[in-house]
Amino acid sequence: MMPQQPHATATGWRTSLGAAVPILAMLAALILVFVAGFSQRSAMPEAVEPLVFGYFAGRYPLFAFALVYGLAHLAREAAAPGPASGPRRILFGVVGAVLLLLAGLYPTFGGVILRAGFATGGMAFLTYQPLWLGYGLGAGVAVALFGGIVGLAVITANRSLRPRLKRLGAGALAFLALWLGAIVLGLAGPLGLGPWPRRALHPDEAGLAAVILVAAALPHAALTTLRRLRPVV
Repeated sequence: MMPQQPHATATGWRTSLGAAVPILAMLAALILVFVAGFSQRSAMPEAVEPLVFGYFAGRYPLFAFALVYGLAHLAREAAAPGPASGPRRILFGVVGAVLLLLAGLYPTFGGVILRAGFATGGMAFLTYQPLWLGYGLGAGVAVALFGGIVGLAVITANRSLRPRLKRLGAGALAFLALWLGAIVLGLAGPLGLGPWPRRALHPDEAGLAAVILVAAALPHAALTTLRRLRPVV
């Protein structure tokens, strides 16, 4: 068996660490929220209140960190080696980030992403589908919007614009990974996260939130690592 080359090993480590950047960004945001004691009771500008209040803020609070993950993933992919010029990376990276924030926070927390997922799950329930099926369908629709925005932004920011058949398979795997992550995030309440953001996070709740966030993000982060080791341009 041929020994592994040091350069290949170093490249693999850099790739793995790079794929972990979005997870670390989520955890950094969680630590900031915990240390600051941030909650809906915190003083904030009136213009910011719709972003942290509302039905979806209480029901799916960890979606806030999913947005952080999406923004960090987009920034990392836009800055990674690729065929795009600097201005193209900046332009489409910024446009993608703005679209993701609008879709996730306008007009209030959850945006069109969680509203579309909730409406889909609700319609499935009203047509007498099993609860688990409605939950899965709702999560799938939300992920399709979330992943579609991030994926399109990554392609336009730092990928070859020529159509590639391999992208369909890569996109399907990314969707499945994000779908699994969305299902895990949605279980935060039943798993015992507590009433945040109605009040500040307790230490045990912050620890549980960190475990849930890492578990939700790992499939997609692992997929990103594999894609970087075997690029699909």
